[in-house]
Amino acid sequence: SSSSSSESGSDSEDDRKRRGRKDEIKTRPSRDSDTKRDKSPKRVLRGDREDSPTPARGGEPPAGGDPPPSSAPAEDKPMSKFQQAEMVKKAGGRTGGIYVPPFKLAALQKEMSKMDKASKEFQRLKWEQLRKGINGLVNKINIGNIKELVPELFELNLVRGRGLLARAIMKAQLASPGFTHIYATLVAVLNTKLPENGDLLVKRVIVGFRRAYKRRDKVVATAFAKFIAHLVNHQVLHELAALQLLTVLLDAPTDDSVEIAVSFTKEVGALLEQLSPRGLHAIFERFRGILHEAGGIDKRVQYSIEGLFAVRKGGFKEFPSVPPELDLVERSDQITFEYGLDDADLDKQEMLDVFKVDKDYEQNERMWKKIRAEILGESDDSGSESSDDGDSGSDESDEGEEDESKWEGPSGVVGQAAQGGADIMDLTEQDLINLRRKIYLTIMSSAGFEECAHKLAKLEIPPGHEMELCNMLIECCSQERTYLRYYGLLGQRFSLMDRRWADTFDKAFEEQYAMIHRLETNKLRNVSKFFAHLLVTDALPWTCLEYIHLNEEETTSSSRIFIKILMQEVSESVGIVKLKQRFNDPYMAEVFAGLFPRDNPRNTRFAINYWTSIGLGALTDGLRQWLKEAPKRLMAQQLELAKRKEALKRERADGYGSDSSSSSSSSSSSSS
Repeated sequence: SSSSSSESGSDSEDDRKRRGRKDEIKTRPSRDSDTKRDKSPKRVLRGDREDSPTPARGGEPPAGGDPPPSSAPAEDKPMSKFQQAEMVKKAGGRTGGIYVPPFKLAALQKEMSKMDKASKEFQRLKWEQLRKGINGLVNKINIGNIKELVPELFELNLVRGRGLLARAIMKAQLASPGFTHIYATLVAVLNTKLPENGDLLVKRVIVGFRRAYKRRDKVVATAFAKFIAHLVNHQVLHELAALQLLTVLLDAPTDDSVEIAVSFTKEVGALLEQLSPRGLHAIFERFRGILHEAGGIDKRVQYSIEGLFAVRKGGFKEFPSVPPELDLVERSDQITFEYGLDDADLDKQEMLDVFKVDKDYEQNERMWKKIRAEILGESDDSGSESSDDGDSGSDESDEGEEDESKWEGPSGVVGQAAQGGADIMDLTEQDLINLRRKIYLTIMSSAGFEECAHKLAKLEIPPGHEMELCNMLIECCSQERTYLRYYGLLGQRFSLMDRRWADTFDKAFEEQYAMIHRLETNKLRNVSKFFAHLLVTDALPWTCLEYIHLNEEETTSSSRIFIKILMQEVSESVGIVKLKQRFNDPYMAEVFAGLFPRDNPRNTRFAINYWTSIGLGALTDGLRQWLKEAPKRLMAQQLELAKRKEALKRERADGYGSDSSSSSSSSSSSSS
C-alpha cells in the first residue's frame, strides 16, 4: 500500500508539472507581442512592472502568499533600489541619456529631493548633471560668448569635475582644431582662479602629444602641438617647452615631423620672437639646414618651409600670439607651468574622470560654494541670511560701515592722510632693500641661467629700478673666485630681451669704468670678462667704448688693466682680423676715437705703445701711418697758416690804401 501510494504521489506530481508547463506555454507572450508592446506609445516603466505582482511558475501564487498591493498613489510609496537605478539610467549614461518629458523630469526631480545625499545614486545623478553641464558649456563656447559662458562655468563644481573639464576641452579641441585659440583662452582664464585645472590639462596635453608622436599619429600630434602652441602664447606653459618640442621634431626630420614643426612655429613664432629671439633664430637655422639638404624631404614640405620664412619676414602678422578679442588675462595674473616633454613624472590622474562616492560630499559642496563666491565676487551665505532678518539687520550693517569708515588706523595717521589728501612717503627704502634681497636670492639659488632669467623676469621690476638688477648681477659676478659664464649668459639674456636692459648695462659700464680703481685685481678681472662676454655676443652695444679715452692723463693703472683684459677676451673670442675690421669701420670712427687718439702725437704714441704691449699691435696700423705722416701734415698746416696770414696782411693794406685815397679826394673837393 505504501508503494502504491508513493507511485500515485509521483504520478500526481508529474501530472502537476506537465499541467504547469502547459499553462506556462499558454500564458507566455510571444516575441511579436513583446515587440508590439514595446513599440506602443503607452510604455510601462520597469519599476512599475517590478512592483506589480507576477504569477509564479505553473500558475501558483507568489511565494509567501502576500496579497497584491493596493492601488495607492505612486508618490506616497518609498522608492526602491530598482527605481533609483532606473532614474540614474534615465539621467545619463554612456550616450548621454534618453529624452525624458518635462512632467516625468519634474517627478524625477521630486523623487530625487527625497533621496539621501550621501547615497551612491544621488551622487551619481549629480555627477551626470555636472558632466552634461561641462560638456554643454564647452561645446557652446566661441569668441562672441566666452565672456558670458565663463561665469556660468564657474557655477559648476570644477574642483570635483576637473577631470571631466580637462577631458571635455581636449575632446572638443581634437574635434575642431580651428577653435584651439578659444579653448586655450578658456584654460588661461580658468588657470588664474583654479591652477589645479590648468596643471592637469597641461600634463594631459603633453602626455597626449608624446603618445601620438610615438605612434606616428600625425592628425592627433598636429592637434596637440597646436594646443601646446596656444598654451605657450597665453603663458600657461613656459616657452622653453615650445623650443624643446621644435628640437624634438627637427632632430630626425621626416615629412610629417617637419610639417608639424612648420605649423607649430607659425602659431608660436610671434611670442618666441619677443621672449626668446636667439632660440627662434636657432630653430630657423635648423629649418634652413633641412631645406638645403638634398633629397632629405619632399618638395611639398620644402615649399612649406619657404612659406614659413616668408611669414617670419612679415613679422608673423597673420599669426598673432593672442588675438585682441581673446586677450582676457593680464600677464601678471597668469600662472606659468614649467614642464618639459621629457618629464617622466607627469601624472594624468585618469581616475578623476570616473565616478566615485564621496563620503564628505555635503562638506565639500559647502567648501566649493565658498570658493565660487570668492571667484565670482558673490556674497556668502551669512550675508544673505543677515539680509533676510529685516530692517534691524540693515541698520546694524550701516552702523558697522560707519564705524569702519571712522577708523583711522594706528594713531589716526591713515585717516589724517586721507582727509588731508597728502601722500605718505616711505624714506626708509624698505621696498628697495626687499627688491635687492629677492634679486640676490634668485641669482644665487637658481640652477641655470635660463631658470634665473625666468624668475627675475617674473619679479616685474618697476621702471626706473633696472639698475638694481644690473648692479647686483655685476656685484655677484665680481665676488666669485674665478669668472663664471653663468653671469655673462644671464646678462646676455636680459640685454636681448628688451632694449631698456641693454641701455641699462651700457650705463652700468660707464659707472663701473669710472670706479674701476676701487676694485681689487680679482674683482676687476671678473667684471672685465663679464662685459667682454656682452660685447662678443652683441648684447651690449659697442658704443659703450666711447667712455674710454686712452691717454696718459685720463687713465690709471686699474683702468689700463681693465682695458687690457677686456680687449684680450674680445680678440680671443672674435679674432684679431674681425676685431680690426670692427675698429676700422668708418661709421664708428667717432666712437673709437678715444681708444685710438689722433688729436695729439703724444697721445698717439702712448696708444701705440699700449696696444703693442698687450699683444694687440696689429690694431695700430692706422695710428702708425697717421703718426708717420704727421710731420708732413704739420708742415702743410704751417704753410697754409702762413698763406692765410699773408692774405690777411694784403687785405688790410688794400683797405688802408683805399681809405687814404678817399680821404684825399674829399679834402681836395672841400678846398675847391
